[in-house]
Amino acid sequence: MSDTADTEQAENLNEALRLEDNAGLKRTRHLAFHLAVVVVTLCLFAAADSWFALTGLGLAAALSIATGLAAGFVFTSEVHEWFHYLGAKFSGGDYSTPDKMGFFVYDWNFEKNTVNQFFTMSIAGTVGSLVGLYSLFTWLPQDTVGRVAIIAGGAASLGFAAAIEWPVLMRTRQSREPFQELAKTDQQVLTRSTVIGAVVALITWQALT
Repeated sequence: MSDTADTEQAENLNEALRLEDNAGLKRTRHLAFHLAVVVVTLCLFAAADSWFALTGLGLAAALSIATGLAAGFVFTSEVHEWFHYLGAKFSGGDYSTPDKMGFFVYDWNFEKNTVNQFFTMSIAGTVGSLVGLYSLFTWLPQDTVGRVAIIAGGAASLGFAAAIEWPVLMRTRQSREPFQELAKTDQQVLTRSTVIGAVVALITWQALT
C-alpha cells in the first residue's frame, strides 16, 4: 500500500512539474511576443523622430507624434500587464497561461482566488503603469514633439487603465464579487475610458510643451 501511495505521489509530482514547465514555456513565448511588439513600435517612433530631426518636415512631425503616442501607450500598457502578472504571482493567486498570443499573459481564476488576492493583482497593474510612465519621463529628454508625444501616450495608457480598473476595485470593496464587477466593463465603459485616456494625454502634452 505504501509503495502504491509513493508511486502515485511521484506521478502527481511529475505531472505538476510537467505542467509548470509547460506554463513557463508559454509565459516565455508571451514575453518574447510582447517584447517584439514594444521594440517594433519604438523602432517606428525612432525612425519618425529621426526623420523629423533631420528634415523638420510637417509630415515627419505628424508621424513622430502619431508613432510616439502609440509607442508610449504600448510600452506603458505592456509594463502594466506584466505588473498584473507579478501581482498575481506575489499574491499566491491561482491562474493559468493561455496558449494563444495576445495582450493578456494569464487567466485569473476567480473561483479559487480571494478578494484580497484580486486587489493585490489589480493594484499591481497601476503600479506598473506608474513605473512605465516614470521610465519614459526619465529616459527621454522632452526636446522634440515626438518625445513629448511618447510620454503623453504613456499617460494615456495610465488614464485608460485606471478608468476601467479603479471603479471595479471600488465596487468590489462593497460587493466582494470581483468577477461580477469586472463583467460590467462594457463598450460604454471602454469608450468613456478612451476619452479619459485622451484627455490625460492632452493635459500631459500641454504640461510638457
